[in-house]
Amino acid sequence: MVSYKDLGLVNSRELFAKAVKGGYAIPAFNFNNMEQMQAIISACVETKSPVILQVSSGARKYANQTLLRYMAQGAVAYAAELGCNIPIVLHLDHGDSFELCRNCIEYGFSSVMIDGSHLPYEENVALTRRVVEYAHQYDVTVEGELGVLAGVEDDVKAEHHTYTQPEEVEDFVKRTGVDSLAISIGTSHGAFKFKPGQKPEIRLDILTEIEKRIPGFPIVLHGSSSVPQDIVAQINAYGGKLKDSIGIPEDQLRKAARSAVCKINIDSDGRLAMTAAIRKVFVEKPEEFDPRKYLGPARDQLKELYKHKIVHVLGSDNKV
Repeated sequence: MVSYKDLGLVNSRELFAKAVKGGYAIPAFNFNNMEQMQAIISACVETKSPVILQVSSGARKYANQTLLRYMAQGAVAYAAELGCNIPIVLHLDHGDSFELCRNCIEYGFSSVMIDGSHLPYEENVALTRRVVEYAHQYDVTVEGELGVLAGVEDDVKAEHHTYTQPEEVEDFVKRTGVDSLAISIGTSHGAFKFKPGQKPEIRLDILTEIEKRIPGFPIVLHGSSSVPQDIVAQINAYGGKLKDSIGIPEDQLRKAARSAVCKINIDSDGRLAMTAAIRKVFVEKPEEFDPRKYLGPARDQLKELYKHKIVHVLGSDNKV
């Protein structure tokens, strides 16, 4: 059993309480490798923002759970080396079983998500409560989910939205004891969130109703990439074929972050930024074969994207 506290990590409880009061959201950025971790930490240090390092089940399979744990521990030291001891949470994204959540806690995660949203309501309640009871023994915070997001993210797939029912949230939070709640209001996984001609809009009215029913309770938005069109254009200009990629408008996310939404997940935008930079190097310098020469620019472009998100979308800059 490895305690996250021995790794220099924190759980999300205090961060969320401050975010709700302060009208901003904590960035939750997924990482799978060193360059992503470097970009995330350097962006957050330069903007003085707390951060949630997210690991999906797919990332654990790709990068190895032990290596990811040491990378998270290294992230703490790296931030200090860069000049700012920012609070860092290591979070399991879309955990789908009690066993997976338990294993992550044993490996030093400070926060876990148990996603029972695909289950019947009572089964979701029971599974979430079981994870909470285990996690809280080790002061690990737990995120639950009500409602289903459309789209594809690693092993998480759904064709259609199932919006969160506001009348269920109070019962769910009370019976499960979760520390935060992910809701479905029209955000979705992946880079293809809306169709051409369709107005990109999330259901802020549902968010408002949920906030009335559980005032001050930390709310989470998944699938909140904006799919910047300049980055999509860069990918396509250098040989990509990302057609009709449309995301969530940043002004709508900023409005959500000013309410009870205290954690916003952004993954696809980061993947797009790195891909655009790598494609540019491959086209402009076809003789290049040193991974540092294309992963370095990819890391730099990712850092700039995340600095923009922190300052202009999440509002979490200067909150350390």
